[in-house]
Amino acid sequence: MKSKSASLIRLKKFQVDEKRRQVMQIEAMVADFQRMAAELDQQIEIEHQKTGISDMAHFAYSTFAKAAMTRRDNLLNSANDMREKLEAAQDDLAEAIEELKKVELLDQREQAREQAEIAKQEQSEFDELGRIRYRR
Repeated sequence: MKSKSASLIRLKKFQVDEKRRQVMQIEAMVADFQRMAAELDQQIEIEHQKTGISDMAHFAYSTFAKAAMTRRDNLLNSANDMREKLEAAQDDLAEAIEELKKVELLDQREQAREQAEIAKQEQSEFDELGRIRYRR
C-alpha cells in the first residue's frame, strides 16, 4: 500500500509541476506579446514623427504605420486570447494542487492508522508479557 500511495503522490506532484510549467509558459507568451506590441507602438510613433502625418484617413499616411498597427492589434488580440487560456491553466493548476493535497492527506491518515495499529500490537504484546510475569 505504501508504494501505491507514494507513486500516486509522485504522479500528482508531477502533474502539479507540469501545470505550473504551462502557466509560466503562457504568462511568458502574454508578456512577449505585450512587449512586442509596445515596441510596435514606439515604431508607429516614430513613423508619425518622421512623416508628420498621424491621421490614418490622410491619403499619404504611412503604409508601414498601417501594417505595424495591424500587427500590434493582432498581437494584442493574441495576448487577450492567451489570458483566457492562462485563466484556464491557473484553474487547472489549482485543481491539481487540491488533488495533491487530498492524496497527501489520505497518505498521512493511512500512515497514522498503520502507526496506531503497530502501537496497539506492541501494547498487546507488552500486556501479554505482563500477564506472564504476573502469573509466575
